[in-house]
Amino acid sequence: MLWTIFLVLVLLWALGLVSSHTLGGFIHLLLVLAVVVLLINLIQGNRQRG
Repeated sequence: MLWTIFLVLVLLWALGLVSSHTLGGFIHLLLVLAVVVLLINLIQGNRQRG
């Protein structure tokens, strides 16, 4: 589930970079959210394995 959210956010960010610069702040916010989701997923994954 988290990987799906991560991929969607990254794709939206990449689409925003090539489409227009009008929503620059929002697009970078999406990138930050995608990184946060990835980090949470990695931390939870390590916690479940360990």
